[in-house]
Amino acid sequence: MRDFHGKAAFVSGGASGIGLALGRALAEAGARVMLADVEEQALADAVAGLKGGNLPDVRGIACDVRDCAAVERAAEAAVDAFGKIHIVCNNAGVGGRSGADAISLQDWRWVIDINLMGVVHGVRAFLPHLLSHGEGGHIVNTASMAGFLPGTGFGPYTATKFAVVGLSEALRAELAPQGIGVSVLCPGWVRTRITDSRRNWPREYGEPPAPRPGLIDQHIAELVRTGMAPSDVAALTLAAIRDDELYVFTHPHMRPALEARVENFLSAYRKLGPAPQDQGTKAR
Repeated sequence: MRDFHGKAAFVSGGASGIGLALGRALAEAGARVMLADVEEQALADAVAGLKGGNLPDVRGIACDVRDCAAVERAAEAAVDAFGKIHIVCNNAGVGGRSGADAISLQDWRWVIDINLMGVVHGVRAFLPHLLSHGEGGHIVNTASMAGFLPGTGFGPYTATKFAVVGLSEALRAELAPQGIGVSVLCPGWVRTRITDSRRNWPREYGEPPAPRPGLIDQHIAELVRTGMAPSDVAALTLAAIRDDELYVFTHPHMRPALEARVENFLSAYRKLGPAPQDQGTKAR
């Protein structure tokens, strides 16, 4: 998809951070945009801000991506508003950090329901529409470098991001013949409010886990504070959509760590010896 003029996009988690930057970049590139977010006031402010910047065809809808029915309603509203949707950015996400011995079931449910099931709900709600209008389209699922490089104390977050990477790879292979592109966004540290994710902790989960302040948390907060601008992440994402790229990486300095992880895989395989000629690379 080289040209965004005349296209329409849906962006979850669109009231701030990467989601808002994606919405702005898409609108500036000529697309009509529906932002969705669980924070209604922040969403209203985001839409008003974009309209005030001479980007009038931007709308907003309150949506909790944990709720499949709510995502379906948001999809229907987006189609009603614009007629057709061509780009779906399943971007809503939360962080969550605690030691391996202190991860509550509520933490697991919260992170999985948003980071993974929010993506599943977005794909489920929009894919039939993308396929039906016959004009092609593109799905962007926001994962993280944590989907390749596990970090200490981020078990639920890492698990969901690995899952989003795998889901996106599977979707890519399945949908390419039907003219639907898929990209998985894997940023490093970005200047967002992810360290304050529990501001939206659902009441039905009970009291949120108590924070565990320490040097690691201070270090993470500093990495986020000095991280990449969301607008730069958005620019790389739009370039990936145009070039139909699967992986959207953002931080070149993380490449050596990724290469070391790949080498660990290859080293383990080398211990098995050469693959039998009749088997090749076929999976069992």
